[in-house]
Amino acid sequence: MAIARKRQVSLVDTKHYHCISRCVRRAFLCGEDCFTGKSYEHRRGWVEDKLLELAKVFCIDICAYAVMSNHTHLVLYVDDKKANRLNDKAIVIRWHKLCKGTVLTQKYAQGEKLSKVELIFFNQTVKQYRERLASISWFMRLLNEDIARRANKEDNCTGRFWEGRFRSQALLDEAALAACMAYVDLNPIRAKMANTPEESDHTSVQKRLTCATEGKQPQQLIRFAGIPRQVMPKGLPFELKSYLELVELTGRTIREDKRGHIDNMNLPLLERLNISPENWLKLTTQFTRLFHGAVGRPTSQTSYCENLKRKRRSNISNCEKLFA
Repeated sequence: MAIARKRQVSLVDTKHYHCISRCVRRAFLCGEDCFTGKSYEHRRGWVEDKLLELAKVFCIDICAYAVMSNHTHLVLYVDDKKANRLNDKAIVIRWHKLCKGTVLTQKYAQGEKLSKVELIFFNQTVKQYRERLASISWFMRLLNEDIARRANKEDNCTGRFWEGRFRSQALLDEAALAACMAYVDLNPIRAKMANTPEESDHTSVQKRLTCATEGKQPQQLIRFAGIPRQVMPKGLPFELKSYLELVELTGRTIREDKRGHIDNMNLPLLERLNISPENWLKLTTQFTRLFHGAVGRPTSQTSYCENLKRKRRSNISNCEKLFA
């Protein structure tokens, strides 16, 4: 039975979540339909462009993404502190970039004065918008609705384009976050759609590598902030160089034609996260098969379940084996 979204998201325990959306049709979201010969490759650009566009408006940052033939993978960071920090005007302006808003929010945006009664309703609306701008459900809803409408129009048809719900997984600690990001970034290589990370079109790792050649990090994605320290800026708790090297090495190891010797390589990120090379390969090739709910070390699982008042700890046996 599906678990209600509010019982899967606990920002007290983690702000990182892995989201997967799948297409319901036989026809591809992207790629080439072998039955008709029609190519849908251009739709990858639709998804990537809309995804990056939404990230500019929402208080949600993108850690990793991959646009596949019939599904998308996202790793998101919910910045609820930013949503609470923004003033009412900033919230309204952001929401109007996504939707029309109400008569009162339009009136406010145009600088017109609101009556006391109107202010009561306006404040309630702004509170709702503030919550939505830090909501994974609203982020995924606006992403998928836009792609579905464009695809239906192009195919000259109606009906569902995506499955009814997107899947989400809480990533409870650094180990789960690193494994899931690598899993997402290496999806095209595992599916034999690309030979190397830099050739993996419409993925976060390609965007990061392109910017890395110029000594930069992409503005559209959350930054790598380096090794965790006492005063830690916002960002991923890893070094960019270590992560990219780890993705490259893992890609070589899981490919049939390039079997590397992982035990002979220097892996500072794995050593710091205390994950064995054998367990790392399982995590980065079978992440969604091994885990169907929150992912992290057993101690992280316990805290997460307590805060959501859940008795059962999903994935606990695999978490104990692979993250211990």
